[in-house]
Amino acid sequence: MGRTEYYNDPNAPKANTLIPASNLLVVDESGAILLQRRRDTGQWALPGGAQDIGETAAECAIRECLEETGILAEITGFLGVYTDPNHIVAYTDGEIRQQIGDYLAGTYPYLG
Repeated sequence: MGRTEYYNDPNAPKANTLIPASNLLVVDESGAILLQRRRDTGQWALPGGAQDIGETAAECAIRECLEETGILAEITGFLGVYTDPNHIVAYTDGEIRQQIGDYLAGTYPYLG
């Protein structure tokens, strides 16, 4: 499934869903940051994704990091909640999202 992102674009389609998502900024002992390459856009990004019903933002961040990178990270802090109604993500299946992103900090002993 493909996706197109719109930032402050007056021609962007109107959102039809509001999705809470969690992302994890993982840093190892040497200061290296863990990034993953998205399959749908090829962009580099922090591991993260949509929160499932019944899980916390922290549980979501840990699960998504493990699913996307194979790394089981540990939460060390909370960075913030970010949302922008002018950032729209349109998927080829017709879903058009406005996302709410929880950003957490995490560690992993060694990424190298």
